[in-house]
Amino acid sequence: MAKQLPYSISYVDAFRDHLAFIEPRHYATIRQKIEEQLSFEPHIETRNRKPLRPSPVFPDAWELRFGTTNRFRVFYQFDIKARTVVVLAAGVKIRSVLRIAGREIQL
Repeated sequence: MAKQLPYSISYVDAFRDHLAFIEPRHYATIRQKIEEQLSFEPHIETRNRKPLRPSPVFPDAWELRFGTTNRFRVFYQFDIKARTVVVLAAGVKIRSVLRIAGREIQL
């Protein structure tokens, strides 16, 4: 079986703004999970990785959830042929409230 090449991961410019509203002690975990979960097979649905329902906020995006009580959310898009992943946003979800860059987001 041939070894798969990893997907190239890039971030939208606003991603740094999103991180500014998350405690810095979580940055390493966020980076690690993005690399671990999205470098290979970002298009395979798992318990913590799934496509979003159609949304005007993130069209054609997927959601990755992780952390204590799955409180962190990362939204991304991918291109299988180009083997690229673009991370669109990172936020924190507590109960039913998702906040990205300090603003409540309705998906």
